[in-house]
Amino acid sequence: MIVGIEGTIEHKDPSTVHINVHGLVYEVFISLQTYGNISSERVKLFTSHIIREDAQQLYGFFESAEKVLFERLIKISGVGPKVALAICSTFSPSEFASIIASNDMTGLKRVPGIGPKSAGRILVELSGFDMELVAHTTPQSTAVGEAAQALESLGFKKEQVTKALMQCTGSDTATLVKEALKKLQKG
Repeated sequence: MIVGIEGTIEHKDPSTVHINVHGLVYEVFISLQTYGNISSERVKLFTSHIIREDAQQLYGFFESAEKVLFERLIKISGVGPKVALAICSTFSPSEFASIIASNDMTGLKRVPGIGPKSAGRILVELSGFDMELVAHTTPQSTAVGEAAQALESLGFKKEQVTKALMQCTGSDTATLVKEALKKLQKG
């Protein structure tokens, strides 16, 4: 199983990159988020290696959170690699976490290839997965995770906590808890 790849880019377009690793060139499918993050000729990507009866494909991600999201999405019945990659191209992991937390069916249907049935299935399957995605994505991940745990231990629902924390600007746990409490008491 190939879980990462590092090498020199020989070809790059919005959906694929060809990476030369010591003379062996790999085709790696990427999201628009990853495409936007690749800024140099040398690249290191987290990969998901999918083996099918008729093909072996590599999907590459600049951030580990995007890989986690992709791999979680392809476990859902009816969501294949193409749809999962379309979701990763449309939303960052933290944006997607907020869509899941707010149960935003309309936002999810903006993704090409997702209709009402698929959107509903994804929302049901991924409910409760949101904070894990946010924690993998933001530099203040520890503070966000600790703030979420503190607020949930005070009796607030996970969905309310996630919405409130998405609107906070603090970078340490105490500040995030104070900001979120103000927002939760207003709502």
